[in-house]
Amino acid sequence: MTAVARSKKENKSGTLYAVGVGPGDPELLTIKGKRVLEKVKYVFSATSKREKESLALDIARPFLKEDSQIVPLVFPMVRNKKILEEAWTSAAKKVLELLGTGSDGAFVTLGDPCTYSTFTYLHRTLISLLPGTKVEIIPGITSFQAAAARVKSPLAEGEESLAVVSGAKGSKEIKRLANHVDNLVIMKAYRHYNKVVDCLDELGLLKGTVAVRRVGLEGESVTEKLRDWDGHTPSYFTLLITKKNREDKKLHNS
Repeated sequence: MTAVARSKKENKSGTLYAVGVGPGDPELLTIKGKRVLEKVKYVFSATSKREKESLALDIARPFLKEDSQIVPLVFPMVRNKKILEEAWTSAAKKVLELLGTGSDGAFVTLGDPCTYSTFTYLHRTLISLLPGTKVEIIPGITSFQAAAARVKSPLAEGEESLAVVSGAKGSKEIKRLANHVDNLVIMKAYRHYNKVVDCLDELGLLKGTVAVRRVGLEGESVTEKLRDWDGHTPSYFTLLITKKNREDKKLHNS
């Protein structure tokens, strides 16, 4: 009998907790997230074929119990939908098999599980394979919340609006939303960083933008000189915060 069939019959499977571990600083893990990590038997982490261990797992590791079992789930960094769906299905089956033993597990993810997280796809696939799967989501601090705190600037105040967009495909979403919101958070800006900066320049938003690289991690840097980053280059963990009506001339302390 398969793990999925056994779970349907007995309904004694464990719970999967999605734990947002924050952007990098272990001290930003929530108390609830810490409590969950300290008790679960299985710890699932997303990796690509090139990675040996995920950053989310690095952050979570100090809080895991000694006998917890680390279970890597491979999610390839590709855009091919068929390959991705096969990976999600394979990962979901592995999670269901282990939950079917009756023990709980935690999927650790950077930032928040509901914000640009691989967990979204895993969760959707789990429910598709086994609708009764027990899942609990533990929110986490996002990188843009940590970045706003780092530069000491509110993301939104009063009647201001805020949009969180992805720069993964360039500047299309930025152009679409820029005239309709007061403030923008641009995630996943590293691959098309120059195109994103050119777009902000075209829209007259460069002076209201700050870029934050690797917030809460080793090598963290902040700049308002988007075209000249003191020798730094954008990394995977790069985001930008744009405020149209910024009155102060400097967002962060040098």
